[in-house]
Amino acid sequence: MAELNAIPPSLPLAPKEYDSRYFSQLSNVLRLYFNQLNNPGDMGGTTLNLNLATLPTEADFASLRLGDVYRDTQDGVQDGSQMLRIKTST
Repeated sequence: MAELNAIPPSLPLAPKEYDSRYFSQLSNVLRLYFNQLNNPGDMGGTTLNLNLATLPTEADFASLRLGDVYRDTQDGVQDGSQMLRIKTST
């Protein structure tokens, strides 16, 4: 799983008695946090470690999502090496 830059929010302190504004505020804070988790946005990195044996190949292209990495075992094969490609279209 990728590392996200979403920082857990500070939750509002609960009042001693029921307060609808508190629950609205709590729901809003949690909704915003879960939206951050679902939409991590651009991510950067300096290294990437992949297990080539477990990567899909172009034979799996139809079942891949946009942005998935796959091994191209047909094009670009030179001296036993294979190109890594990213699915950019359907």
